[in-house]
Amino acid sequence: MKHLRKTLTFNTDSRRAFINITRDVEEAVKKSGVENGMVLVNAMHISASVFINDNESGLHEDFETFLEKVAPEKPHDQYMHNRGTMEDNADAHIKRQIMGREVVVAITDGALDFGPWEQIFYGEFDGKRSKRVLIKVIGE
Repeated sequence: MKHLRKTLTFNTDSRRAFINITRDVEEAVKKSGVENGMVLVNAMHISASVFINDNESGLHEDFETFLEKVAPEKPHDQYMHNRGTMEDNADAHIKRQIMGREVVVAITDGALDFGPWEQIFYGEFDGKRSKRVLIKVIGE
């Protein structure tokens, strides 16, 4: 069985961001030489996410609006996690739970086996510091 492990590093200028990482994953699959198998892509931090959806800016704005309604960043003291500590990122932990930790995509004939419009995204919910994403390709 063939396998490849690759990490991506992000340090966003903003607290929240959605970054299309599809090409990075495709490059890892190609480099691995796997023709049929799977690729796991996961955020290695508890305030970031990896998810699959459409690459449409209006939809990304809708995600941001929805997530802020469900888990608003401020006031910071509304969250027990933030009280009595230097923490101010409880909302980011909740947003990650909603958007998910990882995705697994089938590899067929050396390519990601996607449905129409599917792309892979890194979701940052507590940025301005270095974070990693793991890409693990396995198969034959």
